[in-house]
Amino acid sequence: MAKYSTGGGGASAGGSCELCGADGGDLQTADVAGATLQVCSDCAKNHGENDRTTSSNDGSRDETDRRRRAAQNTARLQDSQTSDASHWEGGADYDTDQLPYLISDYGSTVTEARQEKGLQTSELADELDLDESDVLAVEQGRATQAGVGGSTIAVLEEFLDVDLVDER
Repeated sequence: MAKYSTGGGGASAGGSCELCGADGGDLQTADVAGATLQVCSDCAKNHGENDRTTSSNDGSRDETDRRRRAAQNTARLQDSQTSDASHWEGGADYDTDQLPYLISDYGSTVTEARQEKGLQTSELADELDLDESDVLAVEQGRATQAGVGGSTIAVLEEFLDVDLVDER
């Protein structure tokens, strides 16, 4: 069974790989999923990147990686704070097209109503000028995860003559 490192044990911390438990051999210090571990050469190849090894004392690589990640995070933050919706899916205005609270069995309600009209999912999507993937997401009960907008729900309610919004 593998043991876990606090990062302070060094190369002599028991003499076995902290991932697979293999005894002896040349152990290397490696970053594995954010943890600094002493691992054998097999685990070093198979688990994560060896950003740091015992033979390298050069901190410039770590500093470069840290700065790169900081720049990426700053860019993401700036993108999220701008009101430019051009990079959003379909240019949708998600502030005014929020998904309302839906009834608990909205997926099966849509499926049954579509089948009563004798339509396939693709035919319903074409008829209402919707993406078939949005119709499928609603029928499968995953409208929130798929980012389906409230306007899609409203169109389905009207066409299928069903109530999907929970009016609590």
